[in-house]
Amino acid sequence: MNCVEGTRKLATILIIEDSKFALFRLTKLFQGAGHEIVGSVRQSEKALSCYKTLQPQLVTLDHMMDGKSGEEVLEEIMDYDPSAKVIMISGSGDVTLPERVLNAGASAFVQKFDDSTDILDVIDQVLSR
Repeated sequence: MNCVEGTRKLATILIIEDSKFALFRLTKLFQGAGHEIVGSVRQSEKALSCYKTLQPQLVTLDHMMDGKSGEEVLEEIMDYDPSAKVIMISGSGDVTLPERVLNAGASAFVQKFDDSTDILDVIDQVLSR
C-alpha cells in the first residue's frame, strides 16, 4: 500500500477580527481544516501584545476595526517581526487597499467573504513561501 502525504501544511493562527460573526466563521473554517487557533483578539489595541505573547505562524487581520486600523496593526507587527506572515482580510471596496497592504508587508490580501477566493488555499500558499 502506498501512502501519500497530504499537501496541506497546518499552522498556528492568531485571528485579529472585531466582528463576532466573522471571528466565529474563520475559527470554524480554520479548525475544520486542522489549523490550531492559538488566540483571537477583537481589540486592535491588543493585537501586537497578543502577537508577541502567542508567536503564531500566521495571522489573519481584519482591515476595518475600531481603534487602530488593520493597516496600523500590520505596521506594528511588521516592525516587531519583519518575517511575520499576515493575511489582511477586508470588506472594503477600496481598490488601492490590496497593493498598499502588500507593500506594507502583508503576505496576502483576501476580500472578506468572497466566495471566489478560498482562504484555505491562500493560507497554504503563504505557508509554503
